[in-house]
Amino acid sequence: MIPTVGNPLLWSAFLVGILLLIALDLKVFHHTDHVEGFAPAVGWSIFWITLSLLFNAWLWHEFGRQAGLEFLAGYLIEKALSVDNIFVFLVVFRYFAVPAAYQHRVLYWGVLGAIVLRGAFILVGVTLLSRFHFFIYVFGALLIVTGIRLLTHKDVEVHPERNPVVRFVRRLLPVTKRYHGHHLFVRLRRHRVATPLLLVLLVIETTDIVFALDSIPAVLAITHDPFIVFSSNILAVLGLRALYFVLAGMMYRFRYLGYGLGLVLSFVGVKMTISDLYPIPIGVSLSVVAALIAGSILISWLAPGPTGTSDAPPRD
Repeated sequence: MIPTVGNPLLWSAFLVGILLLIALDLKVFHHTDHVEGFAPAVGWSIFWITLSLLFNAWLWHEFGRQAGLEFLAGYLIEKALSVDNIFVFLVVFRYFAVPAAYQHRVLYWGVLGAIVLRGAFILVGVTLLSRFHFFIYVFGALLIVTGIRLLTHKDVEVHPERNPVVRFVRRLLPVTKRYHGHHLFVRLRRHRVATPLLLVLLVIETTDIVFALDSIPAVLAITHDPFIVFSSNILAVLGLRALYFVLAGMMYRFRYLGYGLGLVLSFVGVKMTISDLYPIPIGVSLSVVAALIAGSILISWLAPGPTGTSDAPPRD
């Protein structure tokens, strides 16, 4: 097991490395507002996935097979669940008519917020499990219920106009009707006002909180090590921006992935619930998770839905 609590150097190095990567991406490679093309997005997706797998290999080498398999299982779960986030991004960008040139920057602001929020959730989750053992059954039941919900409800409905945070901000602050570049606030007639881009960011951040309530317990069902839970979450989230521009135009090809995710969450929920009676080995867990995700994707591609409706990101 990784000595996370007693190894602040490991945490510090990881956080500094992540922040440097984000700064380089935002300030060097994507310092201007532009429409992200499909080919560059594929390249960045490959980069983030390769980086994650290299980090996985380093964990395996430094801390052993158990740590390596736990990270890989957590990363696969987070990566598969992130496809639901992509659907939400698509709906939110279309509802607010976000120009394609600004979507990349909004997603990266969302990533920064996700690092902070998910870090806090993981700290709370690990603390609850270490101090109150019965929460293992609470989290397990939550995952089973969420899995059943995914299996029985085909469509995910997103209503940005009903978001309570957006309603509160609209009442609290004046919001411009049009975008002003990538700015969240602008000064008009000596008054500081919000732009629609702030509302978009708030919807994305609050939606990520909802997704984190499912995804973090799912990884906690794999491992209770906070460093593995955090690093697998964050590395999966970091690649989400590029993955959006790769998959947004072909979301209809993943029509059965929701069923696979439902089965994954149900499985890890059961694993967590019965862990005191029969701890399922991490190798078995990883195999089941990988088979369910790969199987649902394969079935989706062999039996795709209607191709007449494109979910491509809106263009300017």
